[in-house]
Amino acid sequence: MVQGTSSGAGKSLLVTALCRYYARQGLRVAPFKAQNMSNNARVGVGGEMGSAQYFQALAAKTTPEVRMNPILLKPEGENRSQVVVLGKPQPELSRLPWHERKARLWPVVRQALGELRETYDLLVIEGAGSPAEINLKASDIVNMRVAREAGARVLLVADIDRGGAFAHLYGTYLLLEPEERRLLRGFVLNKFRGDAGLLSPAPERLEALTGVPTVGVLPFLESHGLPEEDGVFDDRATGEGFTVAVVAYPRASNLDEFEPLKHLKGVRLVWVRKPADLQGVHLVVLPGSKHTADDLRWLRGQGLEKPLRAHAQSGRPLLGVCGGLQMLGQAIHDPLGIEAPGSHQGLGLLPLQTVFEPNKVQRHTRLRLTGLSGFWAALEGVEMEGYEIHHGQSGSLYLQQGSVLGLYLHGLFENPEVLRRLFGGSHAGLEPVFEALADLAAKHFAKGFLERLLEP
Repeated sequence: MVQGTSSGAGKSLLVTALCRYYARQGLRVAPFKAQNMSNNARVGVGGEMGSAQYFQALAAKTTPEVRMNPILLKPEGENRSQVVVLGKPQPELSRLPWHERKARLWPVVRQALGELRETYDLLVIEGAGSPAEINLKASDIVNMRVAREAGARVLLVADIDRGGAFAHLYGTYLLLEPEERRLLRGFVLNKFRGDAGLLSPAPERLEALTGVPTVGVLPFLESHGLPEEDGVFDDRATGEGFTVAVVAYPRASNLDEFEPLKHLKGVRLVWVRKPADLQGVHLVVLPGSKHTADDLRWLRGQGLEKPLRAHAQSGRPLLGVCGGLQMLGQAIHDPLGIEAPGSHQGLGLLPLQTVFEPNKVQRHTRLRLTGLSGFWAALEGVEMEGYEIHHGQSGSLYLQQGSVLGLYLHGLFENPEVLRRLFGGSHAGLEPVFEALADLAAKHFAKGFLERLLEP
C-alpha cells in the first residue's frame, strides 16, 4: 500500500509504476483505492470510477472495474459532493453529513477489497491525503484501516520538492498507532532534484529514530505523461502553434481527456478563465462539468459569454463536450433538482434543449460523425471511441451548427485518427508511459526491495 504525508505527494504515480512493475513479472495485479475524490472519472465494468484507478488498472494489464474504486466522491460545490458507490450515484448518501456516510460505506469497501484479494495475486493499494489527519482518524475508511484489513506492507511517500520532507515523514510516523507503525516497510522521497548522495545523513538519522529505512528516492519529473487526477493538470501554456483553449470553470470535469494535446507537436494548449485568455486562440473547448448550471453562471460572471459568441460567429471552431454541449444549447431543464432545480438559459449556439433525468448514462461509446462542415469536416466519417457520463439528455449524441460542434462523447482527442485529421499529429498513448514508470521504480528503489515486499 502506498500512503502519503500529504495530498500531491505522488501516491497515484507510484501506484501506477508498481502496477506495471509487478505485472511485468507475470503476476495478476490490480489497483485499489477505497475512496477517491475527483471529478475526473472513467467508465469501467459496473459504472464510473476514478480516472487514476482506471489508468492504474491499464498499467496492471487488467480490466478496470468499479471494485477497484468502490467509493467515488464527485465535488459539486464547496460543501457538497455526489457519492458514487460501486459505479452508481447514491442520492440518499449524497445528502447525508460527511461523518454519517462512513458507517454505510465501510462494508462496501471491505467487501470489494476482499473480493479483489481473492481474484488477484497482488493488490497495489493507494491511500488518500495523509494517514495522520487525526481529526479524520475515527472515520477513516481509506488509509490505515484499509492497510490493517489487508495486512498490507505500507510505503510512506513525501514530496521533497516542497521542503520539510523528513519532518513530514517523522511527524506522520509519530501520529500513527503502534500497530500501524509496524505495517510500514519504507519511506520514499519523491520529486527530488539533484544528487541523492547529498541527502545523507538524513535518511540514516530518520531510520535510527523510527526503524524504517528510506527505500526509494524518485527524481522530479517535468512531464511524467500520466493524466493528472484532479482539476487543471497544468496551468502553464504548453507547446506552440495551433492554440486550443479549454475553459477552466470551477467544476470542470474529465479534463484528463485533453492530456494528449499537451504532448502534440504544433499544438499549444491554454486554459481560459477571463476574456483576455481568448485572444489569439484557434479552437475553444467547453469541457464537461459536474454542475453545469453553476459553471454556466460562472462563465457569464467572468464575462466570457460575449467573446465566446464572437469567436463562433467569426467562423472559428468551438467545441462543447458533455456539460459543454449542454451549455451551448437553448436551455437546461432540471425539474427534479438533480443538480440545480428549474430551467436555465443556455448560450443559444446550438438548437437543442437538455433535460436532466434521474438515470445516469454511463457507457463506452463508438461514434461515427457525419454531415460535418467547415473545420469539423476533417472528422467526416471517422469512427471514434470514448465514453459517456451524464444525467442530461439532449436528443442527440452530437450536433453541429456553423463552426460550433457539441457532443456527449468524452475522449475525442484520445483517438489517434482525430489528432491526425485535426492537427496532423499523433500521440503515442499511455503504454510507453507505463513502461517508463516501471523502469523508474526499478532504477530508484533499493536493489531487491520491491521483490522482498512480496515475500511471506
